[in-house]
Amino acid sequence: MKEQRFTRLLIANRGEIAVRVSRTAQRLGIATVAVHSDADRNNPHVRACDTAVSIGGATPAESYLVIDKLIDAALRSGAEAIHPGYGFLSENAGFARRVTEAGLVFVGPPADAIDAMGDKARARRRMAAAGIPVVPGYDGDDQSEALLLSEAARIGFPIMVKASAGGGGRGMRRVDAPEALAESLKLAVSEAQKAFGDGRVILERAVIEPRHVEIQVFADAHGNVVYLGERDCSIQRRHQKIVEEAPSPAVDEALRRRMGETAAAVAREIGYVGAGTIEFLLDRTGHFYFMEMNTRLQVEHPVTEFITGQDLVEWQLRVAQGEPLPLKQEEIRIEGHAIEVRLCAEDPADDFLPRTGNVLLWRPGRHVRCDHALEDGMTISPFYDSMLGKVIAHGRTRSEAIERLASALDDTVLLGVSTNRAFLARVLRHPAFVDGQSVSTAFIGQHFASNESRASEPTRHAWAIAAWLSTTAADRADQQPAVWRGWHNGAPLPVPYRLASRANHADVRRGTVAHAERDAFELLDSDGNAMVLHAQPGHAGEPAVVAIDGQIYHYRYVWESRVLWLQLDGIDYAFVSHNLDSARASEESESDGVLRAPMNGRVIAVNVDEGAIVEAGQTVMVLEAMKMEHAISAPFAGKVASLGATAGDQVAPGHVLAQLEPQAS
Repeated sequence: MKEQRFTRLLIANRGEIAVRVSRTAQRLGIATVAVHSDADRNNPHVRACDTAVSIGGATPAESYLVIDKLIDAALRSGAEAIHPGYGFLSENAGFARRVTEAGLVFVGPPADAIDAMGDKARARRRMAAAGIPVVPGYDGDDQSEALLLSEAARIGFPIMVKASAGGGGRGMRRVDAPEALAESLKLAVSEAQKAFGDGRVILERAVIEPRHVEIQVFADAHGNVVYLGERDCSIQRRHQKIVEEAPSPAVDEALRRRMGETAAAVAREIGYVGAGTIEFLLDRTGHFYFMEMNTRLQVEHPVTEFITGQDLVEWQLRVAQGEPLPLKQEEIRIEGHAIEVRLCAEDPADDFLPRTGNVLLWRPGRHVRCDHALEDGMTISPFYDSMLGKVIAHGRTRSEAIERLASALDDTVLLGVSTNRAFLARVLRHPAFVDGQSVSTAFIGQHFASNESRASEPTRHAWAIAAWLSTTAADRADQQPAVWRGWHNGAPLPVPYRLASRANHADVRRGTVAHAERDAFELLDSDGNAMVLHAQPGHAGEPAVVAIDGQIYHYRYVWESRVLWLQLDGIDYAFVSHNLDSARASEESESDGVLRAPMNGRVIAVNVDEGAIVEAGQTVMVLEAMKMEHAISAPFAGKVASLGATAGDQVAPGHVLAQLEPQAS
């Protein structure tokens, strides 16, 4: 293969991977071009590149998945090559072909190699024919329900139903008994059709509590193929990885060699070029089975970079330009241990469902690598994957890497949107993970099966700090109750508070806060429980300490209208301050009649029409936010001059919901 040098690279992706690819390309003297949807126009990956091109739209289907837009952006910007990142079109053979047909370099494998592995059924058949071990199953073209039921009976239960045309946990079901198969097939076929436009499935015997172990391979156009060790990706939720480590605690040198040589054979079988990952299921006896090949750079590639000392994106760019691999197999060394966690905008206590919101405060932890595209003030939209970034630690030993990463997660601050940060730290510190020998893909289900086991209910000290901040925070002097602002040299009056918790919207606490002396505050709740808090009201976002009954606590906080986001000793909480909300309503809405959304949320009910006459206190709209319903009430009697939202609308803080006009007297 002749060299095909390029000096300008378009990155057909977004977020942290676009930032990651741009960083290495720029280090090699290659100018980078970002693409962005309308929703991403102000995101950090746009500024990380040397230039940027808008591809319009908001959803992936309108932007990052439109091949014509991406190729047009490359040609207009003068790019000579396209890096697909991961996800989106990275494993789309049609995209790879279109790129090369346009005279551009595709930083990835040949389209034929993508094709060979893009369909699980064909890939299984080809691997089995080449002598690669596969799990017993069915991968035929006949997709009639009768045959699938018959094949399942032949294979034996439990079985896995998997989408033939894709992965990522979509179109996948484990079926433990014959009577559940028909319904599971319908669901898997439906999911596969929606996700990949192809409802075909394969059946495989379920390997009980396997480890998910993958091998990083690299090949060049000169016939060289190497493997760079394994990654253990067994910690998963919804069949999607959240913790990855290298090397695997379950793989010794002999097994590593066998798996590595098998993976290299897979790459050779399909004429592979570039970075690829062969995924295997590893059972308790040390037998491994081919699962699939990812024909792209993996999300978890940093752990391999740490233990080998190599930059895999640099390898990709060099191989794409026709260079041979930088190292031979015997030159690759593995040193130390690396672990990565995926920081996601999701709620572990609500079945890991994705969450949206505004990044109010982002401070990454220390002494670790953090691949991200986050910044204060950005909005986490519902259009894209929930992964916000990756935190990776490297240590001389596995235990050192665990502790370094867990400590960094404790120090990481991300307030304004629910994340799995604290949950990930709990996973890392779980005795079964620390031991490492009994980890399997069933780990979350075994140790964190219920939503309750993944929740972080507010402690009494969290409630106390929230109550104190809701009445004393200097940052919110303009929104504090008049009784607090009116204090003078005489003995201050106790200020009432009323707080609700995000974790349990029915959990509402009431009480009073009294300024006793200097930095001392007395808190009394409605049950008669009292405690003394010593602190100086600080500034939002800054690290601070507070003493409660003699014990020191570290915290940070930010306000989003009446929502208090609090990180206390590594745990995130969110509270809604009802007393502050009433103060705002009386001072702002009373004066101008403008009803604004107090926080991010969805309008679930509009109770009035334009022109309607309302009484003071009458509910105009109902906003659902943080699993709670919030009534938006009229501050005075009057007429509804206009409505600014309809049921189903997603609104941001400050959005005008309605305008009222005072009733003529």
